[in-house]
Amino acid sequence: MPLQRLWAPLLAVLFLTCAAAQSASAGGYGPGQTGQNNPQTQAPPPPDGQADSGQEAPPFDPSIFENPLPADQLSFLTSLAGMPSGKAIKDKQLKKVMHSVVPGCEFHYGRDIPLWDALEMVLEHSPAPVVIRDGRYVTLSGTSGPYLAGRGFLWIDMKTGIGLGGFYFHPTNGEPTPTVAVFSKQVRTKDKVIEMSQLPPEFALDLYQWQWAYRIPPVTTRYFLTGSDRRILLEHNEEYCSLTEARPGMAAPPPPGICEQMDANAADVDLDAAGYLEQVHYMTNATAWMLTGPDEVAWLQVRNTACIAGPNPVRCRIRMTRARTRVILSGHPARG
Repeated sequence: MPLQRLWAPLLAVLFLTCAAAQSASAGGYGPGQTGQNNPQTQAPPPPDGQADSGQEAPPFDPSIFENPLPADQLSFLTSLAGMPSGKAIKDKQLKKVMHSVVPGCEFHYGRDIPLWDALEMVLEHSPAPVVIRDGRYVTLSGTSGPYLAGRGFLWIDMKTGIGLGGFYFHPTNGEPTPTVAVFSKQVRTKDKVIEMSQLPPEFALDLYQWQWAYRIPPVTTRYFLTGSDRRILLEHNEEYCSLTEARPGMAAPPPPGICEQMDANAADVDLDAAGYLEQVHYMTNATAWMLTGPDEVAWLQVRNTACIAGPNPVRCRIRMTRARTRVILSGHPARG
Protein backbone atom coordinates (compact mmCIF):
# COMPACT_ATOMS: atom_id res chain seq x y z
CA MET A 1 0.00 0.00 0.00
CA PRO A 2 1.41 3.44 -0.84
CA LEU A 3 2.66 5.32 2.19
CA GLN A 4 0.45 8.28 1.34
CA ARG A 5 -2.65 6.11 1.71
CA LEU A 6 -1.40 4.42 4.88
CA TRP A 7 -0.70 7.65 6.77
CA ALA A 8 -3.50 9.81 5.40
CA PRO A 9 -5.87 8.97 8.30
CA LEU A 10 -3.10 9.67 10.78
CA LEU A 11 -2.36 13.05 9.28
CA ALA A 12 -6.06 13.81 9.57
CA VAL A 13 -5.90 12.89 13.26
CA LEU A 14 -2.92 15.19 13.74
CA PHE A 15 -4.77 18.01 12.02
CA LEU A 16 -7.75 17.56 14.32
CA THR A 17 -5.49 17.32 17.32
CA CYS A 18 -3.70 20.56 16.56
CA ALA A 19 -7.01 22.26 15.89
CA ALA A 20 -8.32 21.08 19.25
CA ALA A 21 -5.66 23.06 21.02
CA GLN A 22 -7.23 26.17 19.56
CA SER A 23 -10.65 25.74 17.94
CA ALA A 24 -11.98 22.53 16.37
CA SER A 25 -15.01 21.67 14.29
CA ALA A 26 -17.47 18.84 14.86
CA GLY A 27 -19.68 16.35 13.04
CA GLY A 28 -22.20 13.47 13.44
CA TYR A 29 -22.40 10.00 14.96
CA GLY A 30 -21.59 6.63 13.50
CA PRO A 31 -24.19 5.74 10.90
CA GLY A 32 -23.21 2.08 10.92
CA GLN A 33 -23.85 1.30 14.60
CA THR A 34 -26.31 -1.38 15.62
CA GLY A 35 -27.65 -2.52 18.92
CA GLN A 36 -26.20 -6.01 18.58
CA ASN A 37 -23.00 -7.37 20.10
CA ASN A 38 -20.30 -7.60 17.47
CA PRO A 39 -16.83 -8.60 18.72
CA GLN A 40 -15.36 -7.90 15.28
CA THR A 41 -16.18 -4.18 15.54
CA GLN A 42 -14.96 -3.55 19.06
CA ALA A 43 -12.59 -0.63 19.43
CA PRO A 44 -8.97 -1.43 20.40
CA PRO A 45 -7.87 -1.16 24.02
CA PRO A 46 -6.76 2.26 25.23
CA PRO A 47 -3.06 2.92 25.76
CA ASP A 48 -1.50 3.22 29.16
CA GLY A 49 1.70 4.39 30.72
CA GLN A 50 2.94 7.81 31.68
CA ALA A 51 6.52 7.91 30.49
CA ASP A 52 7.05 11.63 30.80
CA SER A 53 5.33 12.30 34.11
CA GLY A 54 7.81 10.42 36.25
CA GLN A 55 5.15 8.09 37.62
CA GLU A 56 2.99 5.19 36.56
CA ALA A 57 -0.56 5.91 35.45
CA PRO A 58 -2.96 5.06 38.30
CA PRO A 59 -5.10 1.99 37.55
CA PHE A 60 -8.87 1.82 37.32
CA ASP A 61 -10.26 2.42 40.81
CA PRO A 62 -13.82 1.07 41.27
CA SER A 63 -13.91 2.51 44.80
CA ILE A 64 -14.31 6.07 43.50
CA PHE A 65 -17.79 5.11 42.24
CA GLU A 66 -20.34 5.31 45.06
CA ASN A 67 -23.77 3.68 45.05
CA PRO A 68 -23.43 1.46 41.99
CA LEU A 69 -26.76 0.39 40.57
CA PRO A 70 -27.90 -3.20 41.32
CA ALA A 71 -27.47 -5.43 38.28
CA ASP A 72 -31.00 -6.83 38.59
CA GLN A 73 -32.35 -3.29 38.12
CA LEU A 74 -30.52 -2.93 34.82
CA SER A 75 -31.58 -6.08 32.98
CA PHE A 76 -34.39 -4.17 31.25
CA LEU A 77 -31.76 -2.33 29.21
CA THR A 78 -31.37 -5.35 26.92
CA SER A 79 -34.85 -4.63 25.55
CA LEU A 80 -33.64 -1.22 24.34
CA ALA A 81 -30.88 -2.60 22.09
CA GLY A 82 -31.17 -1.13 18.60
CA MET A 83 -33.87 1.35 19.60
CA PRO A 84 -33.23 4.99 18.59
CA SER A 85 -31.64 6.78 21.54
CA GLY A 86 -34.23 9.56 21.27
CA LYS A 87 -36.99 7.02 21.83
CA ALA A 88 -35.13 5.07 24.51
CA ILE A 89 -34.68 8.05 26.85
CA LYS A 90 -38.46 8.27 27.16
CA ASP A 91 -38.47 4.89 28.95
CA LYS A 92 -39.43 5.45 32.60
CA GLN A 93 -36.98 2.86 33.92
CA LEU A 94 -34.15 4.42 31.96
CA LYS A 95 -35.03 7.88 33.26
CA LYS A 96 -34.71 6.52 36.80
CA VAL A 97 -31.29 5.12 35.97
CA MET A 98 -30.23 8.41 34.40
CA HIS A 99 -31.12 10.28 37.58
CA SER A 100 -28.62 8.03 39.39
CA VAL A 101 -25.89 8.76 36.85
CA VAL A 102 -26.30 12.41 35.76
CA PRO A 103 -25.15 14.98 38.38
CA GLY A 104 -27.71 17.55 39.45
CA CYS A 105 -25.38 20.47 38.75
CA GLU A 106 -25.93 23.61 36.72
CA PHE A 107 -24.12 23.48 33.38
CA HIS A 108 -23.32 26.40 31.11
CA TYR A 109 -24.45 25.17 27.70
CA GLY A 110 -24.98 28.53 26.04
CA ARG A 111 -26.81 29.54 29.22
CA ASP A 112 -27.06 28.10 32.74
CA ILE A 113 -29.26 25.00 32.67
CA PRO A 114 -29.27 21.69 34.55
CA LEU A 115 -26.87 19.17 33.05
CA TRP A 116 -29.86 16.82 32.74
CA ASP A 117 -31.59 19.30 30.40
CA ALA A 118 -28.47 19.72 28.27
CA LEU A 119 -28.14 15.95 27.88
CA GLU A 120 -31.82 15.60 26.98
CA MET A 121 -31.44 18.28 24.30
CA VAL A 122 -28.80 16.27 22.45
CA LEU A 123 -30.51 12.89 22.91
CA GLU A 124 -34.24 13.56 22.53
CA HIS A 125 -34.35 13.48 18.72
CA SER A 126 -31.38 11.16 18.16
CA PRO A 127 -31.81 8.34 15.63
CA ALA A 128 -28.55 6.72 16.77
CA PRO A 129 -29.37 3.23 18.06
CA VAL A 130 -28.78 2.07 21.60
CA VAL A 131 -25.64 -0.09 21.46
CA ILE A 132 -25.00 -2.98 23.86
CA ARG A 133 -21.46 -4.33 23.59
CA ASP A 134 -20.40 -7.67 25.05
CA GLY A 135 -23.86 -8.06 26.53
CA ARG A 136 -23.21 -5.46 29.26
CA TYR A 137 -21.87 -2.07 28.07
CA VAL A 138 -24.79 0.16 27.07
CA THR A 139 -24.33 3.38 25.10
CA LEU A 140 -26.90 5.99 24.04
CA SER A 141 -25.75 8.89 21.90
CA GLY A 142 -27.00 11.93 20.07
CA THR A 143 -26.09 15.08 18.15
CA SER A 144 -29.34 16.99 18.50
CA GLY A 145 -27.87 19.95 20.38
CA PRO A 146 -29.61 23.07 19.01
CA TYR A 147 -26.45 25.18 19.18
CA LEU A 148 -22.69 25.20 19.83
CA ALA A 149 -22.26 21.78 18.17
CA GLY A 150 -23.69 20.05 21.23
CA ARG A 151 -23.58 16.25 21.36
CA GLY A 152 -23.47 13.70 24.12
CA PHE A 153 -23.70 10.11 25.25
CA LEU A 154 -24.63 7.97 28.24
CA TRP A 155 -22.77 4.78 29.21
CA ILE A 156 -23.82 2.08 31.68
CA ASP A 157 -22.11 -1.15 32.72
CA MET A 158 -24.99 -3.56 33.39
CA LYS A 159 -22.77 -5.86 35.44
CA THR A 160 -21.05 -3.43 37.84
CA GLY A 161 -23.78 -0.78 37.93
CA ILE A 162 -21.32 2.00 37.06
CA GLY A 163 -22.65 4.80 34.89
CA LEU A 164 -20.94 7.73 33.17
CA GLY A 165 -21.58 10.08 30.29
CA GLY A 166 -20.04 12.79 28.18
CA PHE A 167 -21.01 16.11 26.63
CA TYR A 168 -19.14 17.90 23.84
CA PHE A 169 -19.67 21.46 22.67
CA HIS A 170 -17.98 24.76 21.84
CA PRO A 171 -18.30 27.00 24.93
CA THR A 172 -18.62 30.76 24.46
CA ASN A 173 -18.28 31.69 28.13
CA GLY A 174 -14.55 32.36 28.05
CA GLU A 175 -13.26 28.88 28.89
CA PRO A 176 -11.02 26.80 26.59
CA THR A 177 -13.01 25.52 23.63
CA PRO A 178 -14.09 23.01 22.46
CA THR A 179 -14.51 20.78 25.50
CA VAL A 180 -15.59 17.29 26.48
CA ALA A 181 -17.23 17.13 29.91
CA VAL A 182 -17.30 13.56 31.24
CA PHE A 183 -19.61 13.11 34.21
CA SER A 184 -20.91 10.70 36.82
CA LYS A 185 -23.07 11.33 39.87
CA GLN A 186 -21.43 8.26 41.43
CA VAL A 187 -18.02 9.99 41.67
CA ARG A 188 -17.69 12.36 44.65
CA THR A 189 -13.94 12.81 44.86
CA LYS A 190 -12.50 15.88 46.58
CA ASP A 191 -9.48 15.81 44.28
CA LYS A 192 -8.94 18.53 41.70
CA VAL A 193 -7.96 16.05 39.00
CA ILE A 194 -8.89 12.58 37.87
CA GLU A 195 -6.88 10.68 35.30
CA MET A 196 -8.32 8.77 32.38
CA SER A 197 -6.78 5.51 33.59
CA GLN A 198 -8.78 5.73 36.84
CA LEU A 199 -12.03 5.27 34.90
CA PRO A 200 -13.24 1.88 33.64
CA PRO A 201 -11.10 0.75 30.68
CA GLU A 202 -14.22 -0.29 28.79
CA PHE A 203 -15.66 3.18 29.24
CA ALA A 204 -12.47 4.69 27.85
CA LEU A 205 -12.73 2.32 24.89
CA ASP A 206 -16.30 3.45 24.12
CA LEU A 207 -15.40 7.10 24.73
CA TYR A 208 -12.69 6.88 22.08
CA GLN A 209 -15.15 5.20 19.71
CA TRP A 210 -17.69 7.98 20.34
CA GLN A 211 -15.11 10.69 19.71
CA TRP A 212 -14.07 9.13 16.42
CA ALA A 213 -17.65 8.49 15.26
CA TYR A 214 -18.70 12.06 16.05
CA ARG A 215 -15.50 13.49 14.55
CA ILE A 216 -14.44 14.95 17.89
CA PRO A 217 -10.69 15.68 17.98
CA PRO A 218 -8.79 12.98 19.91
CA VAL A 219 -7.04 15.66 21.99
CA THR A 220 -9.61 18.07 23.41
CA THR A 221 -9.96 19.97 26.68
CA ARG A 222 -11.57 17.55 29.14
CA TYR A 223 -13.32 18.09 32.45
CA PHE A 224 -15.04 15.74 34.87
CA LEU A 225 -18.32 16.79 36.50
CA THR A 226 -18.68 15.04 39.86
CA GLY A 227 -21.61 14.06 42.03
CA SER A 228 -20.57 16.77 44.47
CA ASP A 229 -21.26 19.39 41.78
CA ARG A 230 -17.64 20.26 41.05
CA ARG A 231 -15.84 20.48 37.72
CA ILE A 232 -12.35 19.03 37.91
CA LEU A 233 -9.66 18.23 35.35
CA LEU A 234 -9.88 14.95 33.46
CA GLU A 235 -6.22 14.65 32.64
CA HIS A 236 -4.83 13.05 29.50
CA ASN A 237 -2.49 10.25 30.50
CA GLU A 238 -2.99 8.06 27.46
CA GLU A 239 0.58 8.38 26.11
CA TYR A 240 -0.08 8.29 22.37
CA CYS A 241 3.46 7.11 21.69
CA SER A 242 2.72 3.98 23.72
CA LEU A 243 -0.05 2.86 21.39
CA THR A 244 0.51 -0.69 20.16
CA GLU A 245 -2.78 -0.88 18.25
CA ALA A 246 -4.65 1.64 16.15
CA ARG A 247 -7.44 3.69 17.70
CA PRO A 248 -10.80 4.06 15.90
CA GLY A 249 -10.23 6.05 12.72
CA MET A 250 -6.51 5.27 12.53
CA ALA A 251 -4.95 2.97 9.94
CA ALA A 252 -2.10 2.23 12.37
CA PRO A 253 -0.57 3.62 15.57
CA PRO A 254 0.79 7.12 14.90
CA PRO A 255 4.50 7.36 14.05
CA PRO A 256 6.90 9.04 16.52
CA GLY A 257 6.70 12.57 15.15
CA ILE A 258 2.91 12.64 15.17
CA CYS A 259 2.38 10.87 18.51
CA GLU A 260 4.84 13.20 20.26
CA GLN A 261 2.95 16.21 18.95
CA MET A 262 -0.32 14.65 20.19
CA ASP A 263 1.21 14.18 23.66
CA ALA A 264 2.49 17.77 23.62
CA ASN A 265 -0.93 19.13 22.62
CA ALA A 266 -2.59 17.04 25.34
CA ALA A 267 -0.23 18.49 27.95
CA ASP A 268 -0.97 22.01 26.70
CA VAL A 269 -4.76 21.67 26.84
CA ASP A 270 -4.53 20.14 30.33
CA LEU A 271 -2.44 23.10 31.48
CA ASP A 272 -4.94 25.59 30.05
CA ALA A 273 -7.86 23.71 31.63
CA ALA A 274 -6.15 23.56 35.03
CA GLY A 275 -5.50 27.29 34.96
CA TYR A 276 -9.10 28.01 34.03
CA LEU A 277 -10.49 25.74 36.74
CA GLU A 278 -8.38 27.50 39.36
CA GLN A 279 -9.69 30.86 38.16
CA VAL A 280 -13.34 29.81 38.43
CA HIS A 281 -12.94 27.77 41.65
CA TYR A 282 -14.06 24.51 40.00
CA MET A 283 -17.64 25.70 39.50
CA THR A 284 -19.63 23.70 36.94
CA ASN A 285 -21.32 26.72 35.36
CA ALA A 286 -18.66 29.41 35.70
CA THR A 287 -18.48 32.15 33.08
CA ALA A 288 -15.14 33.93 32.98
CA TRP A 289 -12.64 34.68 30.27
CA MET A 290 -9.42 32.73 30.40
CA LEU A 291 -6.65 35.07 31.58
CA THR A 292 -2.94 34.66 30.91
CA GLY A 293 -1.00 36.49 33.60
CA PRO A 294 2.62 37.65 33.62
CA ASP A 295 3.68 34.59 35.64
CA GLU A 296 2.37 32.32 32.91
CA VAL A 297 4.10 34.32 30.19
CA ALA A 298 7.37 34.17 32.15
CA TRP A 299 7.03 30.43 32.65
CA LEU A 300 6.45 29.85 28.94
CA GLN A 301 9.68 31.71 28.22
CA VAL A 302 11.54 29.56 30.75
CA ARG A 303 10.11 26.36 29.23
CA ASN A 304 10.98 27.37 25.69
CA THR A 305 14.51 28.40 26.64
CA ALA A 306 15.13 25.24 28.68
CA CYS A 307 13.80 22.84 26.06
CA ILE A 308 15.20 24.30 22.87
CA ALA A 309 18.76 23.45 23.92
CA GLY A 310 17.99 19.85 24.88
CA PRO A 311 18.29 16.66 22.82
CA ASN A 312 14.50 16.25 22.52
CA PRO A 313 12.64 19.58 22.75
CA VAL A 314 9.17 18.04 22.40
CA ARG A 315 9.56 15.52 25.23
CA CYS A 316 11.11 18.26 27.38
CA ARG A 317 8.10 20.47 26.69
CA ILE A 318 5.73 17.64 27.65
CA ARG A 319 7.53 16.96 30.95
CA MET A 320 7.68 20.62 31.95
CA THR A 321 4.05 21.27 30.99
CA ARG A 322 2.75 18.32 32.97
CA ALA A 323 4.77 19.38 35.98
CA ARG A 324 3.39 22.91 35.67
CA THR A 325 -0.18 21.55 35.58
CA ARG A 326 0.43 19.70 38.84
CA VAL A 327 1.81 22.86 40.46
CA ILE A 328 -1.35 24.77 39.51
CA LEU A 329 -3.63 22.00 40.79
CA SER A 330 -1.71 21.79 44.06
CA GLY A 331 -2.73 25.35 44.85
CA HIS A 332 0.84 26.57 45.28
CA PRO A 333 1.88 29.89 43.75
CA ALA A 334 2.91 29.46 40.12
CA ARG A 335 6.62 29.60 39.49
CA GLY A 336 8.59 29.37 36.30
